[in-house]
Amino acid sequence: MSQGEVLLDVRNLHKDFPIRGGILGRQIGTVQAVAGVSFQVKSGETLGLVGESGCGKSTTGLSILRLIEPSAGEVLFDGENVASFDRAQLKKFRRQAQIIFQDPYASLNPRMSVEDILAEPMYLHNIASGQERTKRIAKLLKLVGLGQHHAALYPHEFSGGQRQRIGIARALAVEPRLIVCDEPVSALDVSIQSQILNLLVELQRELGLTYLFIAHGLNVVKHISDRIGVMYLGKLVELADGEQLISRPLHPYTRTLLSAIPLPVPGAKKNRIILQGDLPSPANPPPGCRFHTRCPECIDICRVQEPPLVESDNRWVSCHLVK
Repeated sequence: MSQGEVLLDVRNLHKDFPIRGGILGRQIGTVQAVAGVSFQVKSGETLGLVGESGCGKSTTGLSILRLIEPSAGEVLFDGENVASFDRAQLKKFRRQAQIIFQDPYASLNPRMSVEDILAEPMYLHNIASGQERTKRIAKLLKLVGLGQHHAALYPHEFSGGQRQRIGIARALAVEPRLIVCDEPVSALDVSIQSQILNLLVELQRELGLTYLFIAHGLNVVKHISDRIGVMYLGKLVELADGEQLISRPLHPYTRTLLSAIPLPVPGAKKNRIILQGDLPSPANPPPGCRFHTRCPECIDICRVQEPPLVESDNRWVSCHLVK
């Protein structure tokens, strides 16, 4: 898909969560969930954001939409700072930027029919009414591969894949420009994942959507993303064109994630990189490079000096080993 101007510009985004303890619940520490993340997403582009659990990728997505409030940094949408929006501006922004959640069952109200679920955002944003709204709901259902008869049913009457289609239809109901896809296929069977990914690609092509696609593994992200960002412990460690990152990863952590992708040939052996130790706590990140405690290529400077995210060969990398 052809890509236009920058739609989303994230600058030095931070999100801290307080740790409270004791009888009075005083703050005794801070979890640095997102620690200075910056990237841009062009109109019509899909930027994949990948990393293991606890790296801050979902918190990044929620902070961009102000579903949780960022601690610091800027989020520019179409050149306007989302952090400065008042209630009326934020409502207008919410029509422009939507989210698809990970668990399609937990994100749908079990007491509402599909028709009510899809009608609710239209009502909140004053989009159509009466017969026009009913027609729009039927069109949305067809768009995501469901039938008009599904409108009268309830979430528990659908499979996981069908529920996620309803979640996608709900996000599309207000005609957004940006959709944050927060691990939209991780709760689904492998056989269904490809169907949902193909649907998202088709919708992007047809509606001109822009995606921030968040996932655990590169095996999912590589099929849908134009560019891919790799996060580790609240930091962006590599950002590159999708094909470039897959064929020639520069950061040791990116190489580790790629080594975990299974080969499509039965019985084929692969040199899997096994990291030693557990992911450090974001409440107490290690000094220097945050990856150095698990990095198989760690050198002395990694333990004391944090590498900046610098441009190298048309990509961004945060590693002392990359010149």
